[in-house]
Amino acid sequence: MIRIDIDRWEEILITITRNKTRSLLTAFGVFWGIFMLVALMGGSQGMQDMLASQFDGFATNSGFMGTNQTSKAYKGFRKGRWWDLENKDVERVRRAIPEIDVVTPTIAKWGMTALYKENKINCTLKGVYPEYTNIEEPVIVQGRFINMVDVKERRKVCVIGKRIHETLFPKGDNPCGKFLSINGIYYQIIGISTTAGNMSLQGNALTSITIPFTTIQQNYNFGQKIQLLCYTAKPGYSISEIEKKVDKVIKQAHLIHPDDKQALVTVNAEAMFSMIDNLFKGIKILSWMVGLGTLLAGAIGVSNIMMVTVKERTTEIGIRRAIGAKPRDIMNQILSESMVLTIIAGMSGICFAVFILQMMEIGTAHSDTPAHFQISFWMAIGACILLMILGTLAGLAPAYRAMAIKPIEAIRDE
Repeated sequence: MIRIDIDRWEEILITITRNKTRSLLTAFGVFWGIFMLVALMGGSQGMQDMLASQFDGFATNSGFMGTNQTSKAYKGFRKGRWWDLENKDVERVRRAIPEIDVVTPTIAKWGMTALYKENKINCTLKGVYPEYTNIEEPVIVQGRFINMVDVKERRKVCVIGKRIHETLFPKGDNPCGKFLSINGIYYQIIGISTTAGNMSLQGNALTSITIPFTTIQQNYNFGQKIQLLCYTAKPGYSISEIEKKVDKVIKQAHLIHPDDKQALVTVNAEAMFSMIDNLFKGIKILSWMVGLGTLLAGAIGVSNIMMVTVKERTTEIGIRRAIGAKPRDIMNQILSESMVLTIIAGMSGICFAVFILQMMEIGTAHSDTPAHFQISFWMAIGACILLMILGTLAGLAPAYRAMAIKPIEAIRDE
C-alpha cells in the first residue's frame, strides 16, 4: 500500500512559497528552458512538414536539363550560339544511359489566360507525356490524367490545377467534359489535380493546366523543340553520376564543346533534397543545443537557490539532526524540494509550449501547406524524465551540504 506523507509535502510547499519572488524567478529559468526546447523542436518539425508538403509527390531521385547560349566556339560554330533540345534527344539519352529509369520531355508557356464563360484566370500551360507522373505525381480527384492515346492523337484535352478549378468553377461543379478557352483555343477538361506544391518547375501546379506534349508542340508551333529534359535514376544510382553522362550525350549530338559549362543548365533535385535534409538536421541539433543550454542554466539557478535555502535553514536542520533525523532524511527532503520546484516549472513550460504549437498547427490547418507542429508522445515523456533528472542533479549539492551540517555547529552558528 502506498503511503503519502502529507506533512512532508506540506512542508515542501511551505518552503517553496516562503519566498515567492525568489521561487518564481528560479522556476522561470526552468520554465523558459523547457519551453524553448519543446517549442524549437516542434517548430522545426512543423517547418520541415511545410517544406516537405511543397515537394509532396515529387521524385527525389530526379534531374532536369535545359539549354543556354554556348560559351565556346566548336567545330565551326561560334560561341554565343542559341540552340534547342529536340525530340530525338529523349531516345538518345534513353539508349545511351541504362542507369536512367525514366526520361521524358516537357514544354511550358507562361502568361496564358484560361476562360470559362465569364470567369478567367492567368495560368501556365504545360505539355507532358504520361511518364511525367514519375517525376511529379498528380493528385487526381476527378477524372483522369493525360494518357498515350491523347498524345498519339494530339487531342485537345487538359487537366486543370486546384486554383484553376476554384476560379473558373466557383460553385465547385464537376468540370470534366466541359470546354475552356486558353488564348482562343478550346480544350476539353478531363481531370482535376489538387497537387499543392512542387519545386516551381515550369510553374506552380495549383495554377497550371496540363495538356498532351504533342498537342502543345503542334498548337503553338514548337516543331521538334523541347524545353526541358526530365529524368530519374534507377535504384542504386545517383543523379550526379547520370547528369555527367547526359551532358556528354547531348553535347556530342548538338556539336557543343565538351568543356562548355554554360550551354547546358542542369538541376539536380536529389542534391537539393539532400541539402534540405542536412539543413533540418542542423536546425534540430541547434534546437537541442539552445534548449538544453537554457534548461541547464535554469537547473543551475535552482541549485544555487537551494544552496541559499539550506544556509538559511542551518539551525532548523541542526535541530532535526539533534532530535534524531537521519542524514538520509535530510537529503531526501532537500532533493524533494528541488525536484518539486523543477517539475512544476518544467511541466508548466511543456504545457505552454504545446499550447503555442497547437495554435500554430490550427493556423496552418486550412492552408495549402498544413503542417504538424506538435512534438511526439515519446519526446514529451523524454522531456519529463529530463526534468526529473535535472531536478535531482540540481538538489544534490545542496542536499550533501545539508547532510554535512552537525547539530552542535548549527546551534553555535545560531
